[in-house]
Amino acid sequence: QVQLVESGGGLVQAGESLRLSCAASASIFSFNAMGWYRQAPGKQRELVAGIASDSSTNYADSVKGRFTISGDNAKKSVYLQMNSLKPEDTAVYYCNAHREVPSGYGRRRFDYWGQGTQVTVSS
Repeated sequence: QVQLVESGGGLVQAGESLRLSCAASASIFSFNAMGWYRQAPGKQRELVAGIASDSSTNYADSVKGRFTISGDNAKKSVYLQMNSLKPEDTAVYYCNAHREVPSGYGRRRFDYWGQGTQVTVSS
C-alpha cells in the first residue's frame, strides 16, 4: 500500500512563502504523476500543480508564476514551493499520486492520497 506523508503547512501572512513536502513510500517514478490538490471550506478539491513521470508540470491558473512543483526521486519526495501567498490560498493541501494500469480494453486508475496539511494565509 502506497503511503504519502505531507509536511510544511502553517500560518503565514500574505506575501510570505511556504514549502510543502510529500514523502512517498515508493519511487516517484513508479507513478504516472504526482500532484498537489487543495480544498477550502465549502469548496471542491482542486488541482494546484502536477508533475508527470517525464517531469512535465502543470499548474492551476490561479497559482501560475507563484507556485513551483518539483520532485526528488532519491528522497522519494515531491515539493510545492509557494511564494507570494494570498488569503485565497488558504486551504488543506493534499498530496496525490496515481498509477494507471491496463484493464480490459482500457486503463484503470489508482489514486493515493496523503492526510493533508493546513495552509492558512492571513491578510
